[in-house]
Amino acid sequence: MEQSFYDQVFELVRLIPKGRVTSYGAIAKSLGAGGSARMVGYAMSNAQLAHPPIPAHRVVNSAGLLTGKFHFETPDLMQELLEQEGIVVKGDKIQNFKKHFWDPLIEL
Repeated sequence: MEQSFYDQVFELVRLIPKGRVTSYGAIAKSLGAGGSARMVGYAMSNAQLAHPPIPAHRVVNSAGLLTGKFHFETPDLMQELLEQEGIVVKGDKIQNFKKHFWDPLIEL
């Protein structure tokens, strides 16, 4: 049975290492759907339903902004989870974003 796009996104997000982040666009590009960053965002908004769990807090926009934070139980939870992994967030933006960025096309 062929995996749905959401399943492919979820499988890839589960591979993001602790203390690293990636973007909606990088996920889309690595799945061969370069113009589908928004679809990745839709998938991530449903991540809480997936089993096994998905580290959705590790997916941000291409500028390092926590644009998905309102899909978590509380608006601060995404930042709290990232900070527990050693990532500094100020003003809803990951500091040293390039240092923490995980590119699935390069690092898989």
